[in-house]
Amino acid sequence: MKNITKWLLGLAIAPASVLLVSSQTQASQVVGEWFFGFWDCNIDGRPARMEWKVVDDPQTSCNGNVCSTTSGVRLIGRFSDNGSAWVPLGKRFSSNRRQDLGIRYLGAEQDDWYLKYNSQTRRAEGWTTWRGNRYPLQCRKRR
Repeated sequence: MKNITKWLLGLAIAPASVLLVSSQTQASQVVGEWFFGFWDCNIDGRPARMEWKVVDDPQTSCNGNVCSTTSGVRLIGRFSDNGSAWVPLGKRFSSNRRQDLGIRYLGAEQDDWYLKYNSQTRRAEGWTTWRGNRYPLQCRKRR
């Protein structure tokens, strides 16, 4: 009986030790991309601001009384035109080598935007679209 108790105790400790040893990636540990951070922008002659950051995004799922949580991260982009409310942005594509960024404006009238970054000047230039028309977009990364 003593051996069975030790064996059952060992079965209970092994999974617990795996859970305690496993590491979680926090948002602060994610490798950054050139567009992460705060930007001062100009959209068709108006001042604007843009921000991109990574946040922790844990997910919990349950099956009956047993629940598990996985760690994860999520990219958040947002844009404020001339001091207006922040509107969410989505990343369509990016390239560190070419230093370009495809953006999806997620406001009431969704559209695709584009920026190309110059690391020497810390500026990105491109365009926005609204109702089928393109407008210039320039952004400067804050220090």
